[in-house]
Amino acid sequence: MQFLMKRALCHKIAAIPCCGRTERRIFSTPWMPATWPGSAANGARKNPSRLLWKPATVTAKATPTPSSTSMEPAADEVAFESPAHFRIYKSGRIERLNRPLALPAGLDEATGVTSKDVVLDAGTGLSARLYLPKLQAEPSKKLPVLVYFHGGAFLIESAVSATYHTYVNPLAAAAGVLAVSVSYRLVPEHPLPAAYEDSWAALQWAASAEDEWIAEHGDVARLFLAGDSAGANIVHDMLLRASGDGGGPRIEGAVMLHPWFGGNAPIEGEPEGSSAATAGLWTYACPGAVGGADDPRMNPLAPGAPPLEKLGCARMLVCAGKKDALYLRDRAYYEAVAASAWPGDVAWLESEGEDHDFFLGKPECENAKKLMDRVGAFIAGA
Repeated sequence: MQFLMKRALCHKIAAIPCCGRTERRIFSTPWMPATWPGSAANGARKNPSRLLWKPATVTAKATPTPSSTSMEPAADEVAFESPAHFRIYKSGRIERLNRPLALPAGLDEATGVTSKDVVLDAGTGLSARLYLPKLQAEPSKKLPVLVYFHGGAFLIESAVSATYHTYVNPLAAAAGVLAVSVSYRLVPEHPLPAAYEDSWAALQWAASAEDEWIAEHGDVARLFLAGDSAGANIVHDMLLRASGDGGGPRIEGAVMLHPWFGGNAPIEGEPEGSSAATAGLWTYACPGAVGGADDPRMNPLAPGAPPLEKLGCARMLVCAGKKDALYLRDRAYYEAVAASAWPGDVAWLESEGEDHDFFLGKPECENAKKLMDRVGAFIAGA
């Protein structure tokens, strides 16, 4: 979940007397960069770790008494805020702040990668940006196909934003893959499961090799999935769908970059308020979720979640930042997959001293380069 890019929305919960009754207020202190990496406001990505502390308040009141009803806050009071990224109001309205610059498709002289945009469903607006690396000595050689799902808490970002164009483009070159970066519908305009349904449709489209680039240059027998944050959450859902009886494609491998998982209750060692932040945003994104943040799509380790042995891929790489608020959730997911009856091979990579999705804001740092190299090696089979 990319809004957790600098650790998490750290919530402190306290019981506070108010108007003759006690109400529980969740004070959220967003640990966020003042500018979103890759956004127009961020310019040349200078100092992406600079933080902006701006408290916002979510109020969960006790049952109001007649004398207190008139004091209810206005529906348009800010309920949740991530400075420079989004602001959510109690009415459910969202205000997206400083939308990331959309970069055009075309030839990137620096990487040799050519990209193009394809509309997959004009009715829903589902689209994808394809990336084709420069073909070297063997132009007839087929490339693995990598379907990528972007992060952003299901709320923001897209395949064409500077944040993701400037990541997937060099990823296609470094890993030697034909990449399909998916722009799924966002919440709240399109509540979940719209993003999951769009992602499944895009995955099936890529596997069908209907596009001329994929038909000519892609090897769909070597199909990989990857995603960061909410996008990695989507990858997990895709793997379960692929293993079902719906005729899903065979997936060689999956790369989970800092996956956004949560739950109603905190786990041991998790930063204070992290699970509450996840639960609040998950309820906003998926208002029909049964069990809140213990919905199996958000908490794949919850009781009653589909068994991990059903994951529909042969290999998996799970990556996390050691300073990420999601680190323990991601590690628990990896360990659960490794301990399950799933017959595949799972590998773990942690980036020491790094926060959530650090590789998007600091692509030139040593740990980002190591991560890129590891993803490329994983796809190559190493």
